[in-house]
Amino acid sequence: MSEARLKAKLWVQAAVRTCGAQGVTAIVARKGDDDAGAILIKQNLMGGGFRVLTQIRTAEGAAAWLRGTGPDPVEEAAADAYIARQIDRDWDIWVIEIEDRAGRLPFESAVV
Repeated sequence: MSEARLKAKLWVQAAVRTCGAQGVTAIVARKGDDDAGAILIKQNLMGGGFRVLTQIRTAEGAAAWLRGTGPDPVEEAAADAYIARQIDRDWDIWVIEIEDRAGRLPFESAVV
């Protein structure tokens, strides 16, 4: 039996509201498929560069995030290029942009 998963639209809405409650600015930069769209997080580190996180599952099936743009922050153009390549492969993708100098995220999943 597989675990029930939250629809993408509801997950995105919850993430944006959680950011707001934590005093972190977050916007939906791109709307994807309401039910099963993949989710990308574009982190704006407010002068410290950008990161893009891609939603993945670990070998054990737990939710996690992959640093799609690598371990170090990149320029915004590189982050946007990564997102564009992902959209070319899958047009159902959601993109949430989070602005936070500390790089906080609205969830407890591991970042790998």
